[in-house]
This record gives sequence, structure tokens and C-alpha cells, in this order.
Amino acid sequence: MDKPHPEPEFWLRGPVLGISPFLQPAAHALLQSRLELSQYTNNFPDTQLWERPSGCASVGFHMQHMTGVLDRIMTYAQNLSLSEQQFQYLRQEGQANPNISVSDLIGNFDQKVDEALELFKQLPESELTMARPVGRKKLPATVLGLLFHAAEHCQRHIGQMLVTIRVLQ
Repeated sequence: MDKPHPEPEFWLRGPVLGISPFLQPAAHALLQSRLELSQYTNNFPDTQLWERPSGCASVGFHMQHMTGVLDRIMTYAQNLSLSEQQFQYLRQEGQANPNISVSDLIGNFDQKVDEALELFKQLPESELTMARPVGRKKLPATVLGLLFHAAEHCQRHIGQMLVTIRVLQ
């Protein structure tokens, strides 16, 4: 009997329903990040979450940072300023916290991906090229640029996290 083939990566699974064709690559990348985060941290011990081998960022930092970046970039995409709560989250990214588990961090990221996909569904295509200021310096971006950056940034941290996990194991 043949072994079942694993499902292809999200970008090869077809469109995500309700999302503009212009945002499909970003949606696929976020869904892929969610899947890989869960796969790569399966059975990863909470006791190693904050370890920094050779000074590298911890697995916990990558997990928190992906969630935080996605949250902050969605805020900018909606032409809003960051809240004090978002600044507080940013300051705490990567700080060892024995009360946070791998499961907690996966759940937080899953929720943020769901929120991002809902935003993608609600955004009119006519807004994708609208200018959006980023950060205190009001650096120039567009809604489309922000959303693509969020997706690729998450993928980048997934790769970095995977290397750290392999070193720790």
C-alpha cells in the first residue's frame, strides 16, 4: 500500500476563500507559518523556551515576536497608532517568563493569524495601495506592503526558530 502524500504547502492548495487575489500570497504565507510553528514546536519542552544557544534569539522570542509583529502591522495597515498595550508587549518580547508555555504561544499566534485573515477579507482592493505611516518616524508604506511584510517576516522567523530548535535538540 502506498503511503499517503503529505499535503502541499499552502501556496499550492488554491485560494483562501473570501480573500482578494492580491492578498493570497500573504494569506498563504501566514497559514504556512501557523502550520510550521505547530509542527516545529511539537514536543518542544517549555523548559527550553527561553534558552539562547550561542547568543541566538530564543524560541520563545521568535514565537512572541511573530505574534507582536503581526499585531502591530495590522494596526498600521488600518491607519491606527499603536496602543500602550502593544508597546508593553513589544518591550516584553523575548523576556524569559516561566508562566508562558509553548502551547500558550502557539495559541496566541493562531489567534493573530485568524485576525489577520479576517482583516484580509474585509479590506477593499481599492485600499491596498493606500499610503500608511509606520512607527514614530512615520516611515512610508502601503497597506499591501505592510501585509506582505508581515507574512514574509513571520516566515523568516519560522526559519530562524527552526535552526534554534535543532541546535537545542
